[in-house]
Amino acid sequence: MILASFIPAGVTEKRVAPTRRQLAASILMCAHIADREAIAGFLTDPATQVGGNPFPGTSVGAQRQTWTGHSFEFRTTRTEVLGLTCLLRVLGGLPGDEPLVQDIFQSGPCRAYVYHFGDGCRVVGSVLHAKPGVALPIIKVRSRRRRPTNASHAQLDLFAIAMPIEVRGLVHEHHA
Repeated sequence: MILASFIPAGVTEKRVAPTRRQLAASILMCAHIADREAIAGFLTDPATQVGGNPFPGTSVGAQRQTWTGHSFEFRTTRTEVLGLTCLLRVLGGLPGDEPLVQDIFQSGPCRAYVYHFGDGCRVVGSVLHAKPGVALPIIKVRSRRRRPTNASHAQLDLFAIAMPIEVRGLVHEHHA
């Protein structure tokens, strides 16, 4: 098969694609993707569907060339895009013959492309763009502020549970 050389080791042509939620969770873990929360939000939106993807196996070099061209096109057509600069930065640091898997998702005039090493966990980058003249959807992003919960206090109490009652009393009195 011609595409076999582009499919990462361990990935067959009839691979089980990661779910949108799995990819979104992986993207959220990628500190190198500046717009990761917006892209992950797009993937988990109920209106977003898997897009047509006749060639999921690709390479770093092919995508570097493709997205460099899209970068120029998006600037000239004033197309809204997220994640492109981050993707190009990462692709520029990888060998051109490194195999990648591409997953495509679509909702109306917007598309998201996610690139990973075949497992859906190790995400290289992701791009979300609209058609020229169309705004990207407003995507709710998670609040970075966490409210204190009792769980953190319960975790500290786990250490106290393992100690005899007499010792626990001494420890609490000593630190109080």
